[in-house]
Amino acid sequence: MSRARTFPHPIRQLLACWLALLASVMLTGTASALTVQPPPTEERYGDARIAAALYADGAPVAGQTWMMALRFTPSASEWHGYWSNPGDAGQGLKLWLDLPESWQVGALVYPVPRRLSISGLMNHIYEGPYTVLVPVMVPAGADVSALPRITGHVEYLACTDTICVPQDRLLEARSGGDFARWRAEVAPALAAPSRFDAGRNVLRLAIPLPAGVALPDPHAFISNQNLVDYAAPQTFRRVGDVLTVTIPLAEYRADSPSVVEGIFAFGDGAGVAFGAAPGEVPTGGDVVAGPQQAQIPMLWTLILGALAGGLLLNIMPCVFPILSLKALALARAGESEAKARAEGLAYTAGVVIACVALGALLLALRAAGEQVGWAFQLQEPGVVVALLVLAAVITANFAGLFDVPSISVSMGGERTGAFATGLLAAFVATPCTGPFMAAALGAALLLPTAQALLLFACLGLGLALPFLLLGFVPALRRMLPKPGAWMERFRRIMAIPMALTALALLWLTVQLGGRPFGLIALVLVVGVLLGLFVVGKLQRSGKMAWPALGLVAAPFIAFAAIGLPAVYEAKGGEARASIHNPQPFSRDALAAARASGKPVFVWFTADWCVTCKVNEAAAIERESVRKAFENAGVVTMVGDWTVRDEAITQFLTEQGAAGVPLYLWYAPGAAAPKQLPQVLTPDLLEAQALQASPGTR
Repeated sequence: MSRARTFPHPIRQLLACWLALLASVMLTGTASALTVQPPPTEERYGDARIAAALYADGAPVAGQTWMMALRFTPSASEWHGYWSNPGDAGQGLKLWLDLPESWQVGALVYPVPRRLSISGLMNHIYEGPYTVLVPVMVPAGADVSALPRITGHVEYLACTDTICVPQDRLLEARSGGDFARWRAEVAPALAAPSRFDAGRNVLRLAIPLPAGVALPDPHAFISNQNLVDYAAPQTFRRVGDVLTVTIPLAEYRADSPSVVEGIFAFGDGAGVAFGAAPGEVPTGGDVVAGPQQAQIPMLWTLILGALAGGLLLNIMPCVFPILSLKALALARAGESEAKARAEGLAYTAGVVIACVALGALLLALRAAGEQVGWAFQLQEPGVVVALLVLAAVITANFAGLFDVPSISVSMGGERTGAFATGLLAAFVATPCTGPFMAAALGAALLLPTAQALLLFACLGLGLALPFLLLGFVPALRRMLPKPGAWMERFRRIMAIPMALTALALLWLTVQLGGRPFGLIALVLVVGVLLGLFVVGKLQRSGKMAWPALGLVAAPFIAFAAIGLPAVYEAKGGEARASIHNPQPFSRDALAAARASGKPVFVWFTADWCVTCKVNEAAAIERESVRKAFENAGVVTMVGDWTVRDEAITQFLTEQGAAGVPLYLWYAPGAAAPKQLPQVLTPDLLEAQALQASPGTR
């Protein structure tokens, strides 16, 4: 019987090694297809910028939680690590532990992170040594006497302000460690339940927190990925022992969550971990921190600003549509002292009530989560169509097409007409924010409700003040022309500016809803004017006139009610025609522009804002300004607020502005923008560009 051939001893060793290696590769490939746990490897990225070590707090006990800890130690002070949600950039850690079967790793427990903002991006980081607690749930009945050594693998990111280096470390649990101090450093869980509401493009949290807790620098770090805008300022209000937090949601956010978790930081490294369930979040309350909160001036200065802003509205271009109404009312004021005082008070009441009502509606909508600002009514196409019809009716009345006794647009009438004139004056005059007025209205969005409404009332009082003084100061009334036949001619002349106002509103209607929308609105106006023409004919013949208006105008009104919603086409969000070729505003575009190291000029405008149009024609759209911007490498950006844009509204609020115009200049490397005056000149913009040009930096 022959013996089986065998390989020489060295060959047998080589073959055995090769087969073992092949089996190992096959097993590794199979495991990688079944589990996301990577194989333990040596560090793949060179020396550790942040060292990692795994510690165990004593021996495990069956049925209890065994606490372990990951201790991170930077090699130098410039290196930092990241929280579980790193923010706009960075990477949280990934941990794998080799544990016995049925042993489970719980949610990691972190200390309170810090904020690091670089080029408009917000990161959540740790500077210096820090510890993350790792709870391990040990099942009941587990045999802890024969526990093997615990090993693992962790991946994380170490960064400076300029570079990032991935870290990949093997771990082996060791005894020791200062667990008492590490437990004290992490954010403890808040025992009381929290609530959240993630509607209307903002996340609102209700965190139970005693009123006596100091909040030197509050911030809510949200664990949920891609939910909130990390860089956006947060607003904090106190409602008894509940703190409410308002955070703008991310532009491209994830779906609404079932729970919102995170860490609420008080400041100075203190904070609590919370988990909020859906529920009711209180509204109102006193602002304790938020956008521009520390910069809110004294209340008396805001009151003076509101009065001065309202007073200046009487000469601002955006108030021109009501000047004809006020001119007629001022001329009538010379007829008798009692009548002048009554009309002055009635007019003032109309203006103040309108301003307070608009302010109260604005505050109520914002408290409900709506992103609206001052002049929000002109962002609604239906409101603009109504104003268009009203302007056309006033024009027809001034032109003598018909008579309407005892209302504001007629030559007759007393207190009722003056009150209605005041309502209309405030409604049309308030869209633009002029000098002094901007700071007051911006602060009104942050102040308690009572103080905010006081500012809106002062704004109305300032707008009504000239007419009120004429009613109560006879010397001023004696300066007016004597009433006479000239007033009828003057009224007809005033039909011209009112007609121009109607044309401007028709143009705005097209800008808001498109040409078909504007055409149907024009048909509506023609129908109403046709009905008023019939009314005027009947009035002059002494017959009953007003029922004819309903008969003639009803088909046109019905046509508009059906046709306007059907053809409405939302506008806005596109870049405007400009010699600067500006980019449409967005937070991402602004962050990218600032990161380029170039100066950035951003202007916020609207088609219904006459002040904006004047500034653009007189200062922005000038060839000399374009050349100055080109020489300095200025990046231009425009935010179109003609129709409601919640992202722009949020940004305006963060800048302490309640409306447009708003002009911001970002110098290269500057942490915050410079807010330019609301009345621009070419020299001002050219000077800003000259300061930012490469030769002067």
